[in-house]
Amino acid sequence: MSKPKITLYIDIVSPFAYFGFYALQNFPVFQQCEITYIPIFLGGLMKACGNTPPIQVKNKDKWINLERKRWATLLSIPVSDNAPPNFPINTLPIQRVLASLSLSHPHYLPKAISLFYQNFWVQYSEPTKPENLLAIVKEVVGDEEEARRVLERSTGEQAKKALVGYTDTAFAEGAFGLPWFVATNSRGETESYWGIDHMGQLCDHLGLERPDGRGWRALL
Repeated sequence: MSKPKITLYIDIVSPFAYFGFYALQNFPVFQQCEITYIPIFLGGLMKACGNTPPIQVKNKDKWINLERKRWATLLSIPVSDNAPPNFPINTLPIQRVLASLSLSHPHYLPKAISLFYQNFWVQYSEPTKPENLLAIVKEVVGDEEEARRVLERSTGEQAKKALVGYTDTAFAEGAFGLPWFVATNSRGETESYWGIDHMGQLCDHLGLERPDGRGWRALL
């Protein structure tokens, strides 16, 4: 029988996509899964769906911040008490870097996503500033010259088209927000799930035993 497979679509701007990524990376229940991470541009997905960004919906902006802190506490995921200044921030430069890495250094993609989330949602360090972007990519690839090449490629047509393509694929998979999980169990059956609160159903579909704990009891 094949391993359970999970594809997670992410944009660094989404705290709930961060929670989904953190869970797949760190929760033992997912260690037996084959996991693929795909960077998209959430703004492009929202436009394709005709959605109003949640942060622009009256009262929902406050609710989202409250929910972010609630779920972080329930699932013991590190996150700052405060959203980044001037949130939401345009993460297109970061997402293009991730798309560039997915083409040239796919094995570095999880590390890169982790570092960008760390510098965005755990301890904000203005990761979209050119010098900070370079420092993070250098930490990922281990060499400043290669980091500069990654950044140069991220502004080229190939990386831009890749990010658009990834976003289009997410839309075609039915995504309308993040995190968006596409899960295939050992029988080859595929289902999609939206939101950190549906990780329980994700586990059930994949035949994974839900962990004990207050946070997991709160999941659908």
